[in-house]
Amino acid sequence: MNQIERKVQKALDKVLVPGIMRSLVQMNLVRSAKISEGKAKVNLASTAVPTQYHNSLKDQAATAVSNLPGVKEVTVDFVEVKPKELNQIDKIVAVMSGKGGVGKSLVASLLATSFARDGKDVGILDADITGPSIPKMFGLNARPSGNETGILPILSKSGIEVMSMNLLLPNEDEAVIWRGPLMSRAITQFWEEVLWGKLDCLIIDLPPGTGDAPLTVLQAIPITGVIDVFTPQELTEMIVKKAVRMAQKMNVRVLGVVENMSYLVLPETGKRLEVFGKSKGEEMAKASGAPLLGRLPIDPELARLCDEGEIEKYSSDAVSELFANVVAALNKRT
Repeated sequence: MNQIERKVQKALDKVLVPGIMRSLVQMNLVRSAKISEGKAKVNLASTAVPTQYHNSLKDQAATAVSNLPGVKEVTVDFVEVKPKELNQIDKIVAVMSGKGGVGKSLVASLLATSFARDGKDVGILDADITGPSIPKMFGLNARPSGNETGILPILSKSGIEVMSMNLLLPNEDEAVIWRGPLMSRAITQFWEEVLWGKLDCLIIDLPPGTGDAPLTVLQAIPITGVIDVFTPQELTEMIVKKAVRMAQKMNVRVLGVVENMSYLVLPETGKRLEVFGKSKGEEMAKASGAPLLGRLPIDPELARLCDEGEIEKYSSDAVSELFANVVAALNKRT
């Protein structure tokens, strides 16, 4: 990219895309920009941008570029590009579990919130088609917008891009009664037909188990690594090993394991009470051949914030430690 293109990109980085409120540059919609003899020509992808906003977006882009020194005339045109050709995602982390109810969606949401708090551009792809809980935790109920070329995700309060089946349903309590192939197709569409734009990290919340849907994600999406979530119960080792072996068979790196509901801190004494039995974190790390990334407690405050759709307000030392370990695992050379 030459100096002129950088100046145009900087100007267009101030123009927000309606429906997502991230800039043209952040959504990677700027396809080309040239200036010659005072005339500027800019090509923008119209991908997923609702048709009614096309003219105003062209006008805003033209105004932004016309303010550059030496520019006397600006032409802005739209070109058609598929979303998957525009998406530039640095790292993709899948959060999985061998069984349901262990807090996989919670871990995915806390990690996304931590990335956003760290100044990173992050998104969540909720691949749990029949049991989506991400929108509820983030307090999201708006329907995604778009056009025939693609769909725009919904932006959370802290700027996290979210796409979930629950955002597409008439009512959030509507049941999705689908067989495996239909669920796999929906996940593929969330990957290929959603305009994620430029992201530092995409978190994928997988459905529990080792069936069609997780298999689709591990086969169709270039996963950087998976995180396995479990709780301290007797069946844990067998369940963790199943999920880990699935990832290994798919040649996907296991970043580590996370023990959720590991303990409860008694407010009167600060003592840790292991409600579901002794921690199995170290055992599971050994069984999976990957590090223990963190132990998350049972926290009534976290439960309250999730119920109120305010998970982005939560912070704790345990979550900070988990995030630091995940970042270290992602940056570790294999």
